Order: sequence, then structure tokens, then C-alpha cells
Amino acid sequence: MSYSWPILSTVTFLPLLGALLVLTLRGNDESSFRNARYIALWTTLITFAISLLLWRDFDPATAQFQFVELRPWLGPITFHMGIDGISMPFVVLTTFLMPITILSTFGAIKVRVKEFMIAFLVLETLMLGVFCSLDLVMFYLFFEGGLIPMFLIIGIWGGQRRVYASFKFFLYTLTGSVLMLLAIMAIYWEAGTTNVPALLTHDFPPEMQTWLWFAFLASFAVKLPMWPVHTWLPDAHVEAPTAGSVILAGILLKLGGYGFLRFSIPMFPLASAEFAPLIFALSVIGIIYTSLVALAQKDMKKLIAYSSIAHMGFVTIGIFTITMQGLQGGIFLMLSHGIVSAALFLCVGVLYDRMHTHEIAVFSGLVNRMPLYAFCFMLFTLANVGLPGTSGFIGEFLSLMGAFEVNTWVAALATTGIILSAGYALWLYRRIIFGVLDKPGLRNIKDLSWREVAIMVPLIVITIFFGFYPNPVLDVSAVSVEALMSNFKASLAAAEQARFALAP
Repeated sequence: MSYSWPILSTVTFLPLLGALLVLTLRGNDESSFRNARYIALWTTLITFAISLLLWRDFDPATAQFQFVELRPWLGPITFHMGIDGISMPFVVLTTFLMPITILSTFGAIKVRVKEFMIAFLVLETLMLGVFCSLDLVMFYLFFEGGLIPMFLIIGIWGGQRRVYASFKFFLYTLTGSVLMLLAIMAIYWEAGTTNVPALLTHDFPPEMQTWLWFAFLASFAVKLPMWPVHTWLPDAHVEAPTAGSVILAGILLKLGGYGFLRFSIPMFPLASAEFAPLIFALSVIGIIYTSLVALAQKDMKKLIAYSSIAHMGFVTIGIFTITMQGLQGGIFLMLSHGIVSAALFLCVGVLYDRMHTHEIAVFSGLVNRMPLYAFCFMLFTLANVGLPGTSGFIGEFLSLMGAFEVNTWVAALATTGIILSAGYALWLYRRIIFGVLDKPGLRNIKDLSWREVAIMVPLIVITIFFGFYPNPVLDVSAVSVEALMSNFKASLAAAEQARFALAP
């Protein structure tokens, strides 16, 4: 269905309008802070509602980009936007998480509230722009632009080591992305365009594909993050405010996986096939290593951060199997992890708001005072482990199915990560929820408020719904994934024929 108004631009840039409205507020009293909160909340809710129109009118029977907007912009660089079955779910994930995240800040952020809301609304536009861009330069601007508000969110509203964590986050991600910028320039010189649909059909020389693939890998591997360029993430999570951790784990980590799906595999198929074993090796090491490190953590946020790195290992394994199960498993796992990890960080935030710490040793026996909280934390912990009946199971199962088709050893070694995840996740739950309530500071701790229940309920519903009925996500991405696979196989076949023709 086509609209008489640019719906994709509206979804992408509407948060900027909300940021401008917050900017017009005068004063630094509680009244202006309250207005800033509600403007941000209603802006994100309206953006989410419009994104549901996109989902409703999206045609899953075609792999073509839909809701396309194309206008002249900067010479050969065009303002080009559109979505397909791969990007559509990530747009809705972003717009779904943002109002929940904004609502979670109502009691937590008490200083520079207007600036915080502006940063979050700008960040939403930049994240949506990544998923909707159909021009490489536009993609790069949105991709890199997201560093700035997140840098400020961690550096201004974070913990005691917030400046160190924010600079480490910024430098890691910027360094990787500089190589991607050089690759984009080389792509333009080679193909004469930065138009993504045209580039997806361009036949890059095999030797050029190799270094272009590695240049994009440098950026996407840091953003995911993959081992061994993952060390910025635990520090960023520990020091970030709860809302920053939610968006960092829920959406920003997915930009790297989306980049592999949108650019690395379809544009550089020969290099993707050649270096898939490298991705498998790094992913398996990352899954096992970070799971073992998670077992040794004393901080809840750091433990969940290492858990996120391990789960992203399953994503990269699934994606680079280039099988139907693997690709759909990688996409579904990213969406599921976006919901579950966001919920886990919100659960940690609930305790931090009450006790101003996320050290595991501070808590025990919370089930005696916080039964609602214990239930929510249990559900999301089990989803994080991949319990059947939760969304976490579907993505991991499909990714491992794809891995078994390609390499049994990769699948077997990756499966150990599921066992280890059960170890650290259930240990954390037992340590803080059960046991004796013997710490004086916990005897008067309050259970979830109505606002916190309102935050948790949508996440619980989505986690269970997609655990039993994953079809909405799988169906919307199926045709686009099939097209990606068929083009990939055709490129490999053509390269093999050319190699055979040149053989003496």
C-alpha cells in the first residue's frame, strides 16, 4: 500500500519534532521536567503507532523495498529510504522499546531532564535512519550519528566512571567505522553510485570484495560486539543509566548484525563465503569465553552485558551459515534479545532505583518482599537462557539448526554456551531472589510500582507471545531472506563458472 504522505520519513524524523518541542520549554523546575517527560513519552508512542501502520500495510510476499522515498540531496548522494522484510522488524522493535524506556526514566532521571529527553529522541531518529536508509552515505551518517547522543547519555548521566566508559565506547566504535568510510568511498569509485539497491546487484571484483568485507567487518564487529573487540560493552553498560543500557542492548547492538545482513553478505558474497569460518571461530570463542567470564561477575549489569556478547555470537553464527534457518534464526534472535535484554536491564534498574547499587552481594531473599519483581525477573531470566515457550528459544534453536547444516563442530561448541548461560543466569537469580532476607537495607524494600508494572507487562506479553507464535516475524522476513540466499548462491555459482572458464 502506498501513502499520499511520506510515512517512512514521518516515522524516522517525528522524534526530532518532539526534541524541538522539549527544547522550547523554559525553566528548570519540576513542572518543565514533567512536561519534557510527557512530550518525549507521547512522541515515542505516536511514532510507535505510525510504525504499526507500516507493519499492517507491509507486503511480505515481495522482497522489493517498500514505502520507498527518493529525492535529490547532495549531488550523487540521494535521500533514499525504504524497508524490506529484513529491516521492517527492527523498525518496529525500535519504536516499541523507546516509549517503554522513556517511561522507565520518570523516577530515575532527576537532573538535566530536558537534555536527557532530547538526547533520547535524537537517538531514536538516528537508529531508525540506519534501518530505513537506502543510500550508503545516508546509512553511514545515521550509523555514526548515533554515537553522539549515546556518548552524552553515558558521559553525563552515567556512574562514577562514566567519562572513561563513554570515551572507550566512542573511540572503539569510531575507529572501526573510519575503515567503513574508506570502503564506502572505494565503493563509489568502483560502482559510481552509493544507491544500495543498485549496489546489491553490482559485481565487485573478488580481490576488492575481500578488503571491503574486512573494512565493513571492522565496524560491524565492534558494534555487535564480537570477540575480541567487545571490551567496551561491559564498561558502557555498568556506567550507563538504566535507560542507556536498555537501548544499548536492545537496539544499538543490533546495528552490527543488520549491517552484515544488508551489506556484507549481499554485496560481498565471495568474501562472505570465504571468511565464514573466521566468523564461526570468533563467534564460538566469544560464546564460550564471555559465558565463562559472566560466571565470575560480581555486578549484575556486567553479567548481563557479557551474556549479551554471548548471544550475539549465536546471531553471527546463524547469519553466516547463509541457510534459511540460520538467517531467520539470527534475525529472530536479535529481536528476541532486544526485548529480553532490555527487560533484564530494566529489572536491574528497579533495584538500582531503590538501593543505588547493582552489586550482586548486596541482595538476597527479595522474593520475601518483592514477589511481583521475582516473577518478572524469573520470566526474563528463563527467556535469556532460551527456555522453550519463550522468544529466546526460537532464535537460538533456528540458529543452531542452520549451524548443524553447515558445520557440526560449530553447532556443538556453540551449544555449550546455552549450558553455561543456564549456569550464570540461574546462579544470579538464586543469589538475589532466594535465600535469607538478612540485610537490614532490604527489609523495607518495596515491590514494583504501577508504573514499573506497566513497563514490564508489554515485555512479558511479547516474550511469551513470540515464544509460542513466532510466525509474524518469520513470515514478514521469509521472502527477503530467500531472495538474499538465492542472490548469494547465484553469485557463488557465477564466480565458480568464471573460475572454471579461466582454468587451462
